Amino acid sequence: MDTGLDRFITPELIEEDVLQEGSLRPKNLREYIGQERNKEKLSVFIEAAKYRAEALDHVLLYGPPGLGKTTLSNIIANELGVNIRITSGPAIERPGDLAAILNTLRDKDVLFIDEIHRLSRAVEEVLYPAMEDYALDIIIGKGSEARSIRLQLPRFTLVGATTRAGLLTSPLRDRFGVMLQLDLYSERELHLIVRRSADILGIGIHDDAAWEIARRSRGTPRIVNRILRRVRDFAQVGGSDTIDIEIARYALKMLDIDDSGLDKADRRLLMAIAEKFDGGPVGVDTLAAATGEERGTIEDVIEPFLLQMGLINRTPRGRVITRNGYRYLNLDPQGQIAADVPFNQLELSLEE
Repeated sequence: MDTGLDRFITPELIEEDVLQEGSLRPKNLREYIGQERNKEKLSVFIEAAKYRAEALDHVLLYGPPGLGKTTLSNIIANELGVNIRITSGPAIERPGDLAAILNTLRDKDVLFIDEIHRLSRAVEEVLYPAMEDYALDIIIGKGSEARSIRLQLPRFTLVGATTRAGLLTSPLRDRFGVMLQLDLYSERELHLIVRRSADILGIGIHDDAAWEIARRSRGTPRIVNRILRRVRDFAQVGGSDTIDIEIARYALKMLDIDDSGLDKADRRLLMAIAEKFDGGPVGVDTLAAATGEERGTIEDVIEPFLLQMGLINRTPRGRVITRNGYRYLNLDPQGQIAADVPFNQLELSLEE
């Protein structure tokens, strides 16, 4: 089954991103593009914590992958002038693992836990007093001789990130004093990111080419930077040190990213709903079996953008294709080829 990680425009982190993103990431709130309301609120909370010489309250960042949750956690640490320790929910397997991490923190440090919804219940139980009382409860001995001792921890800031806030338990969610939802980016914001990243990468880019890349990047900074790096490859191999609109469109066509930012996996899902299930409703597990995608890939990677584009709807009975979805596929609701203009301006092969 396809995990979604072999898709070029997946917002999930891939190995190349780990190697390349560091140089493109902004270091402070001033450099950070987008999420303006969240930036304003964070700026106030950070300045207030610094004024009182206290640790910033615990922060929960949630939203689709690739929107900058890890970047924001590093910016929080930079703005506070403290160290950051980065880990993830799946990496903390036992309470002892969490205790070892907490014991390495210094006063006002930031602990970033990615995919925090995947923490085990046993680890969560240790985290509660650490977040609330800055204390660690440890059991010493076994049986009738067992006793609990409490170790004091430095006052730290936990920054948790999740793509599925609904999977967090209420006790954990309630211990976050600051909760910020990250939204998909506008084309204008992505255009600014393209220009900034091109400068850092040392490649020239025409303004219309920057808009073209931004328009097809699914509202996600990680994807826009990944596309820019690949378009740069096409430009440099072609002997140019500047990306123009022709190079950008050719590269995007070779990468199978259509005029609306959709790829074969997106089109396959839409066609499955429209043709195999008569427009829906259809359950996500059935869709996963019909398309060969993992359920998590559909929910976290494919669906959010299709919902934002208005191509599908999510109902209590399942997923349904919308009128815009039929227009995109150049179909009418009865599954016949429509006579009007397709939703996008590129030729779309219905066999894909």
